[in-house]
Amino acid sequence: MTISVLRLLPLACLTLCALQPAHAAEFSAADIPQKAWTVSGNAGVASQYVSRGFRQTWGKPALQAGVDFVHRSGWSAGSWVSNVSDRYVENGKLEWDLYGGYSGSLAQVGYSLTALYYRYPGAVIGATGTRYDYAELSAGVSYKSLYAKYNYTLTRDFFGIANARGTGYFDGGANIDLGHATTLNLHAGEGRVAGAGNDYWNWRDVKVGLTRTLPGGFSVSAAYTRAFGATHAYDRYSTGVPDARGHIAYSNPAKGSVVLSLTRSF
Repeated sequence: MTISVLRLLPLACLTLCALQPAHAAEFSAADIPQKAWTVSGNAGVASQYVSRGFRQTWGKPALQAGVDFVHRSGWSAGSWVSNVSDRYVENGKLEWDLYGGYSGSLAQVGYSLTALYYRYPGAVIGATGTRYDYAELSAGVSYKSLYAKYNYTLTRDFFGIANARGTGYFDGGANIDLGHATTLNLHAGEGRVAGAGNDYWNWRDVKVGLTRTLPGGFSVSAAYTRAFGATHAYDRYSTGVPDARGHIAYSNPAKGSVVLSLTRSF
């Protein structure tokens, strides 16, 4: 489960202008045509994939990549993928996110409205037939380094939990510029799963991290993240599916973890 994040995870956008260097002195800034659409991509490796406080790769490394299309009017669309573990997502190997929406600003206040669809090909709860796929609508605001977002589940089911339409996830935090191309990342989240009896899966999560921008479009980050279940639902979590040796793996996907990552934007 993600937005990126999502897990909803803010988009990095690269604005390109169609410049003619040989004749630059003949035109004012208003005369230089801008491309209607810009395209940016990213690819990276992480020590593990953690989304909304949960270790989706069961503590193992993750390969991740995405692409974003941004229109100068404020509309955008994109896609992002990461491997996941079938120890956490039953019969799942991949998370594939699709999203699109609109963002803008009024003075120093930014705003956004985004629709997201989280796809887990082949992933399904064997005992109930419930799929992990789900869709959300995310509304966000920002002011300087501060931001707040709320994600609302539109589909009947939410990440393998049946009859959970209306599940909400609040994501608040700050990305504080420390200078020297370094940013302090702070996050706190709360998830409330809708539906009769589904509050058993409610949780909260926190993250503290640093991101450093490097030459050549690279960035490195380190973060500590942890989730706190409202019950003991995550203490000994398992999909119940045995491995090749017939063993069933148990773990706490919400426990505190350090995540290291290297990303290249282009």
